[in-house]
Amino acid sequence: MAPRWQLGLVALVQILVLALWFSASAVAPALRADFTLTGTQSVWLTATVQVGFAIGAVVSALANLADRIRPNVLIALSAVLGAASTAALALAAHDAWTVLALRLLTGVFLAGVYPPGMKIVVSWLPNARGLALGLVVGALSVGSAAPQLINGLTTLPWRGVLLAAAVLAVVGAAISLAFMRSGPAMRPTRVPDPRYVVTMFADRKQRLVNLGYFGHMWELYALWSWLPTYLAASGAVWGRLGVGVAAFVIAGVFGLVGCLVAGYWADRHGRAYVAMLAMLFSAASGLLSAAVFDVPVLFLIVLAVWGATVIADSAQFSAALTEVADQEYVGTALTAQTAIGFLVSVVTIQALPVLADLVGWRLAVPLLAVGPLLGAAAMARLRSLVRA
Repeated sequence: MAPRWQLGLVALVQILVLALWFSASAVAPALRADFTLTGTQSVWLTATVQVGFAIGAVVSALANLADRIRPNVLIALSAVLGAASTAALALAAHDAWTVLALRLLTGVFLAGVYPPGMKIVVSWLPNARGLALGLVVGALSVGSAAPQLINGLTTLPWRGVLLAAAVLAVVGAAISLAFMRSGPAMRPTRVPDPRYVVTMFADRKQRLVNLGYFGHMWELYALWSWLPTYLAASGAVWGRLGVGVAAFVIAGVFGLVGCLVAGYWADRHGRAYVAMLAMLFSAASGLLSAAVFDVPVLFLIVLAVWGATVIADSAQFSAALTEVADQEYVGTALTAQTAIGFLVSVVTIQALPVLADLVGWRLAVPLLAVGPLLGAAAMARLRSLVRA
């Protein structure tokens, strides 16, 4: 089966299944009204998914699930379970705590979708993993932003938006089970070793890759979570339709473009170098957005650049880790990396609205630039180490 065909299938499945991620966040105002969510509980609509993902990823990493179960089977099973928890929220949730518990479960199950997808891609295209993983992470961007588009372009009630996301995930599970397969470069794990997570951080190169990734995650999901609010606060777009479409284009479309461009260049000029540049441009875009906050056209242009660069480096951290990790435990390494990264993202998702209440969204959101600046420093150190 052609590697490019498998790459396309993995990207398609990621788009379909990861629509579950922000499905509840896209309809947060309606959920807040129907379940009388407090401000803190509303923030946790997204943060619980991050925590759930981290829990699922830790369990998967310690049990080496991504290296012991066929990746396409793990993805299909996880997608169906994630769809079930999302559908249960739409059909059976009766109070705020049930809503948050089901979102937590959705995050747990999504941990079985994203890292195994990356492993399949690497097994087919080991010599072009930058561009290949760039497409997968770009698909993550499109899938994560898809609920904003569904909510903006349709008149579906919030239950309909969640059920639509669940149906997409089931379709993705069917495609994964029926058509996706691992490539010839896949190496099975002979002896499960939960201690590899500790071994990974003892290695200097793997440690620097992960530090760069954590700086990236400090910024990424907080921006995605609060982008609609940031857009609404600026007045650059108006109404449910305008905010939904703008958020989808910025995070989804420009995110996909950024991932593909970065992947292409990283395969030719080095992952550490391209990741460092992406983080520097991302940090600059975040800071510049405050300066043009009151100028709608410039504000949207800056956000478009930010949308492209905030995710452009993500695949390169994954690709770099697959190159320096023990090849028998690539799945475990990727899962551990994402688990810790998503826990980092919880901090900024929670902190940003609190900070915005104090200084306003115009000054709060650009402070996300701290993460990519620190991540860029780690990548600069890795680049020097590789050169040496």
